[in-house]
Order: sequence, then structure tokens, then C-alpha cells
Amino acid sequence: MKNYHLSRRINTYTTMKKEIQIDSIKIGGTNLPKILGVLNISPESFFSDSFTPCNKILHRAEELRCDGADILDLGARSTTPNAKPISVQVEKERIISSLKELEGCGIPISLDTMHADVLKAALRYDLDLINDISGLSNEKYARIVADSGLPVIAMATRKVPGDSINAATTHQSLKLILARKEKYGIENIILDPGIGKWIHERGSATDWELCQKFEELNRYGYPVLAAVSRKLFIGEELQKPAQDRLFGSLAVLSHLMEKGADLLRVHDVAATRDFITVFARLHKEDYSL
Repeated sequence: MKNYHLSRRINTYTTMKKEIQIDSIKIGGTNLPKILGVLNISPESFFSDSFTPCNKILHRAEELRCDGADILDLGARSTTPNAKPISVQVEKERIISSLKELEGCGIPISLDTMHADVLKAALRYDLDLINDISGLSNEKYARIVADSGLPVIAMATRKVPGDSINAATTHQSLKLILARKEKYGIENIILDPGIGKWIHERGSATDWELCQKFEELNRYGYPVLAAVSRKLFIGEELQKPAQDRLFGSLAVLSHLMEKGADLLRVHDVAATRDFITVFARLHKEDYSL
């Protein structure tokens, strides 16, 4: 298979990815990877330590900004297979309550939802980015994204999140996403290969394969998201719970940054900021600093 690389990456990359600007944050191009800090308002989350009650959301957002987050990813629903289900109405209430608290805070906000009704209601408040794990597969949702003019993170999805079961089907899904992007007239997109345990039928071997072949995602010419923080495939390898997976997560991030990751979705913002700072010092010739 032909190697697809970026001109900025460790002296071997040859294909430049598009640069996307969110507020003053530049993602892709020749820029260092940026941090998308998890702002979790779902008590059902697989990593309970990251949960923040809605009435403490502004304080937590300020903490994450001080720790070095570039953008905050606000989510109210756990998507792990065994999570307790919640209604769209409950998700919407959690999101709106939090956005009211965050309004005017000056921190770029991403909304993590796959439901069109939640997205439509949230767009009445300050949003800078949309995070769609359904990969624009819902027409109503995709049209709302297009009308908003906001950039979107779109996860590799054919019909339901996580239904890409290996690298080959992940690439098929990403091609579908780019076709949907063109169909609906969406300008700015960040691609997410969908690493993680989304459905019971999907094993950790898929996640390791995607990490090992991460550089292949550069072929599409758009920024790429790395969302591996404390996930199950790392825990299975280490035989450790989510609370003890920080160092394993950083090890995977190191590899993915070498392979072209542009945006890092993480729970541990301060540790990741230090990590990027040292990484940049080691590879300063490869980036616009």
C-alpha cells in the first residue's frame, strides 16, 4: 500500500492537510496538535472521575482552560455499550443547563451529541464546534450542521456508531462521510476514525489496528482526531481500570502524534499539555511554532 503522509511530520510526510480555524485555534496544516478537553456531564460515563455536575460546569471549564485545553467538548450521554440509557429529553436538559452556565465564558465549546433535536436546541447558545459520532448519517442532523456553518468532527460510521469493524471498513465509512459532507455543503470537517468499544461485536484488535495504521488517515487531506483517552483497549492491555490508564493513554497518543493526529480528545488536560510541550521541543522543525 502506498504511504500517505503530511509534509510536517518527522521528515517523511508529503501531503498537506487542510487547516481549520476555530476561534483563534488553528487545527491541521503545520500546527501542533491541539487539546480537546472532555467536559463530561454524564454520570453514566465509563470514567466516573471525569463527571462534572451541571452546577459546577463553569468552575470545571475554567480548570480545564488553566490546565491547557484549547477547546472543551461538552457531552451529556455515555456511548459505551453497557451504559445506562437516557432519553433525548434528559440529554437536552443537561446540555442546555450547562450551556447557560458557560455562555460568555470565552472558552471555545464543542458539542458532543448525535441527536438532531439536542443540536438544534444547543445552537441557540455559544458553540464553536460540533462532534458527531454518527458521522453525518442522519440527514436532519447533517442539514442542521450545514446551516450552522460550524466545523464538525465526524466519526467513521456507516449506519450506527462503531459499525466499522476493521481498518478497511473504517476507510469505507470515512469515504461515506466525505460524500455526505459534499452532499450537504459542509465546509470544514475533522475526521474521527472511531477508536473505542462502541458496540459489543467490536473487539480491541480493531482499535490497535487503527492506531498502528493511523498514518493512512492522512490521505484524505483533513485534520484527524485522536480520541483514545483511558479507553478499554488500553485497559485490557494493561489489565487496569479507567482510573489507572493515564500513562497507557499518553503512550498511544505519542504514537498517534507521530502518525499525524491533529486534535487530541483527552480527560487529562494538564498531563497532555506537558506531553505536547516536550513533543514540540523534540520535533520543533516539523511544526509552525
